[in-house]
Amino acid sequence: MTRVIAFDVNETLLDLRALDALFEELLGSPELRSQWFAQMLQLAFVGGLTGQYMDFGTAQKAALQMLAQRIGQTVSDDAVDAVVNRMSSLPPHPEVHEALARLREAPLWVAALTNSTLPVAEAQLSSAGLRDHFDAVLSADDVRALKPAPAPYLAVAKRFAVAIGEVRLVAAHSWDVSGARAAGAKAAFVARPGMVLSPVGPQPDIVATDIADAVEQILARDL
Repeated sequence: MTRVIAFDVNETLLDLRALDALFEELLGSPELRSQWFAQMLQLAFVGGLTGQYMDFGTAQKAALQMLAQRIGQTVSDDAVDAVVNRMSSLPPHPEVHEALARLREAPLWVAALTNSTLPVAEAQLSSAGLRDHFDAVLSADDVRALKPAPAPYLAVAKRFAVAIGEVRLVAAHSWDVSGARAAGAKAAFVARPGMVLSPVGPQPDIVATDIADAVEQILARDL
């Protein structure tokens, strides 16, 4: 039985391609945006593995500075802040509004679960016009352990007073899906362009092309 659907936010619901113009202006190529995001994740994950917690905003700023150095450029603090601040006003993917509205008609709790700090997450969802679709917004920062550590997924179960096996994560990141499954939750993987599942470890029982497809499969499987 599934009682809570928890959505990842960045890339799963919100479209990071809105940052491409900033990266072209700042560093000369929109393609560097994906390298920045990967470097940011690496920094955040290293912090978790070494016991030196690093919040997502700090990791984003450090990753941008590292990326600029790697390509032989320098970036000002103001430029770094401009990129990171833009994360708070990303647009949703086109199908997200309608899909989440459909899900709200079902007898399920719906949450957002993100590695972003809570103020950023609230700003993101409000700016995108999505906040009303969620019963709760949860940040991994509040448990001082970023996904894919078990604590954020377990925090969702605790928030809604359900067993972890009654929680389903929806995410476009293989590492997030792996984390949810390892913690004991169900998962749905959203195969956005360029995203692929890891063949290692427990697999999700839902693989979808976008959020609309994920919601339709959730409604068919979890009710």
